[in-house]
Parts: sequence; structure tokens; C-alpha cells
Amino acid sequence: MGTTQLASVPEPKYWHLRTVLSEALDSEFAVGEVLPNERELAARFGVARATLRQALEQLELDGRLQRRRGVGTTVAPPRVGVAVGTEEHTWPGADSDDAWRPVDCTDAAPPSAVARMLGTGPGEQVHIVRRNRVTQGQPVAAELLYVPAGSVQGHTATGGLTGAARARAVLRDLRSHALEGQERAVELGSAGAEEAKVLDRLPGAPVLVLTTRCFAAGRTVAVAVATYRADTCRLTFGRTGAVEIADADEDRRAS
Repeated sequence: MGTTQLASVPEPKYWHLRTVLSEALDSEFAVGEVLPNERELAARFGVARATLRQALEQLELDGRLQRRRGVGTTVAPPRVGVAVGTEEHTWPGADSDDAWRPVDCTDAAPPSAVARMLGTGPGEQVHIVRRNRVTQGQPVAAELLYVPAGSVQGHTATGGLTGAARARAVLRDLRSHALEGQERAVELGSAGAEEAKVLDRLPGAPVLVLTTRCFAAGRTVAVAVATYRADTCRLTFGRTGAVEIADADEDRRAS
């Protein structure tokens, strides 16, 4: 691999390097191919390694690169389009919600921000349903659904059940309520150790966090926090308020 000096341009050097690297990915590398190490790349483009890292991080956010444990930085496959909402509001675990796989259900106190949304007291335990989503063989999301005991109290008992069976029972009980509406918020975050393991990412990798509040009987009865791979997914909102992940490559072809 030869040496390529960056031209003098008014934009930040790392941003220009991002463009140059993107062109190199298109012309010199195949999907899944491992990039040379940072020292080689920095020498090729005549930049400091700190500048190179900024450019690589941006390309990861753009969905062009993936950092994989024990492998290194590889060229990412095209983004996968995955629907994460429907025109009609539905409960998590509904029949139309078959893309998610229940994993387990435990009882623990939720994070303080979730507790405030649920209106639970300090240290009060809730059911925490864990679900994962895989699309076209790729792990794309991990979700924690927080359900207060009062939201399923008096319905099908979950005692004695464990793992995915207990998760499905809580989801089934939750659907006995008449869903009145949902409220969603999206923000950029960093993958924690657990999310990184499920999503096959490194801790600290960029992720999209979709928080959904479910309302019934005039109150919040459940809060879902779904973590999506930022390199794989792009969330868009339609006129109906539904949320879906668009295929970015299709957008590029249309423009």
C-alpha cells in the first residue's frame, strides 16, 4: 500500500480523511476485509494517529466500518432495513411483534430515570424482561422492558417460571390492559458491557437508544429501553408517528 498525502483543505483534517478513506474502502477493500493497523494507515495518509482514530470513528458511525473483538476493524456490510414500529400502537410481545426473541425475566430495581417514568419508589423492584432482535443473521438490538408488579398483578401468575417462559408470561399479562398510547424518544449513546456482548460490538461503541413509554389506565405501565447498533440502523419517523429503520444504501441509490 503506497503513501497518500492529504490535500490542504479548509475542513477539519479528520473529516477530509474520512472522505478519502471512504473512497479507498469503495475501491480497494471488500466487505469483511480487515483494514491495515493504525500505524500503517497513519503513515499512508501522513496524519497523526489521533486524527486517524477520529476519521475511523466517524466511518463507524456512518456504517462503513465495524470494530470486532479479536478481529480488528473491518469493512461493514450494507445496512439492514428493520421496522421497529407499526402504524398501529401495539404492546411489546404482541402477535405482530415476532421479530423480538424473549430471553429471560428478572426482578430488580430499575435505573432512576426509568423509576421516575414508572412512578415506582426508591429501590422498588419491577419485572425486567430481556429481549433480543436478530435480522438477516445480524444482531441489531437488545431491549430491557421494565414492568411494575402492579401492571400484571392479578393476571396470569409467573411464579415457578424461569427464563424465556417467564418473560413470555409477563408480556402476555401486560397485554391484558387496553393500550392507550405510546411515547418514544431516541438518543445517541454508548454500548455498555451487556449490550456490547449481545450486539457483537466493543464496549463504548455508538448505539441508538429508543425509549418507549406505554400508557394504560391513565398511567405509565411499562417502559422499554431498546439499544440498536448505530452502525447498522438509522431510525426514521413517519407521519403516523411510527418508527422504522431505513435502508441507507437504498437512499443513496435514490439520490
